[in-house]
Amino acid sequence: MAKYSKEDIFTLAKEENVKYIRLQFTDILGTIKNVEIPVSQLEKALDNKMMFDGSSIEGFVRIEESDMYLFPDLDTWVIFPWTAEKGKVARLICDIYNPDGTPFAGDPRNNLKRVLKEMEELGFTAFNVGPEPEFFLFRLDENGEPTLELNDNGGYFDLAPIDLGENCRRDIVLELEEMGFEIEASHHEVAPGQHEIDFKYADAVKACDDIQTFELVVKTIAHKHGLHATFMPKPLFGVNGSGMHCNLSLFKGNENVFFDPESDQQLSETARQFIAGTIKHAQSFTAVTNPLVNSYKRLVPGYEAPCYVAWSARNRSPLIRIPASRGLSTRVEVRSVDPSANPYLAMAALLSAGLDGIKNKLTPPAPIDRNIYVMSKEEREAHGIVDLPATLADALELLKSNEVITNALGEHILENFLEAKEIEWDMFRTQVHQWERDQYMKMY
Repeated sequence: MAKYSKEDIFTLAKEENVKYIRLQFTDILGTIKNVEIPVSQLEKALDNKMMFDGSSIEGFVRIEESDMYLFPDLDTWVIFPWTAEKGKVARLICDIYNPDGTPFAGDPRNNLKRVLKEMEELGFTAFNVGPEPEFFLFRLDENGEPTLELNDNGGYFDLAPIDLGENCRRDIVLELEEMGFEIEASHHEVAPGQHEIDFKYADAVKACDDIQTFELVVKTIAHKHGLHATFMPKPLFGVNGSGMHCNLSLFKGNENVFFDPESDQQLSETARQFIAGTIKHAQSFTAVTNPLVNSYKRLVPGYEAPCYVAWSARNRSPLIRIPASRGLSTRVEVRSVDPSANPYLAMAALLSAGLDGIKNKLTPPAPIDRNIYVMSKEEREAHGIVDLPATLADALELLKSNEVITNALGEHILENFLEAKEIEWDMFRTQVHQWERDQYMKMY
């Protein structure tokens, strides 16, 4: 990760003919927001004197307490390569502060930093995250609106000409690499029109910054190809949905504390306790890691997404998988997360769940090395395997009752997240859908 001083940024802005700077931040629902300033205001921004109206942002503050400050993280400076034609545009990701100089409790990025401090108090120095976001590409119509028309009929690891998204995906990779991403793999996913691009893991805050930047780049470059990229978890019935598997590991200095060459499966006691905490709280953090009504259309049997709470080092049907790599690459892969999640909130919840297992020295259940999808309900119950929540409404109730995960969000974020999601569920619940008309209009 590049380290920048104020002087570095002034020099780069001048040398690269930067005309505008986007001061970016993320709201509670995970949407990227920004205040764009001309380069003449860069010094003011770098002195943390740039203000904005927080009352206009979902879940931030009331109108009578609206003034908020943007504190740019200098190490997030990047110039968007696709803006070169009309004077370049750069980006700085910001934390949100109150007028009295304290971190704003409703800022998801600040909130993750708060949880990371709790991790450091336990003696760990880094929480590393390797995300695997998936997305679909749909054609745009003549008005630039997304259609349901896919631009390929490819499948897992297919090539052109079957994978017609290959050129778009390649351009996305080139743009990301120019912005400093280390791309590890790029390929077609299982469903037609579905793609995955994997990039190198990073510490939790940078990984979340990278997820937000990645989604912005994917959407921007797709549009240039006449395509709409969506990170909606389940845009099409009858095919796989899009997940964002998260590979997690804890470090002390240069040591991966999940690795123990002398133990069973070379997993340390700390790793097992982290797994146990993740399993204990899985039902309750699902509202955060899978925050849309649509998320629960993906978490069903038959499409590779996990819907049962279990772990394994061998098979891919449980919630948690332990990839084969060991040493510094030893990690816990949580497979339920989807790319609609606010990454800062999702990582705060996952970390808090794992840390609770470590603090309380929890023991995980036995790993499940069978295909859970073909097990009967009675077999699952005999193994202590519970289901993930089936709807957003169920997930919200489980979230409310879990002190560890509610504390991971903090009072401000929790209150506003619940309010927004309960409105979303109620809108869905009271809507009349086409399926209902197809089923009932002629019958009754």
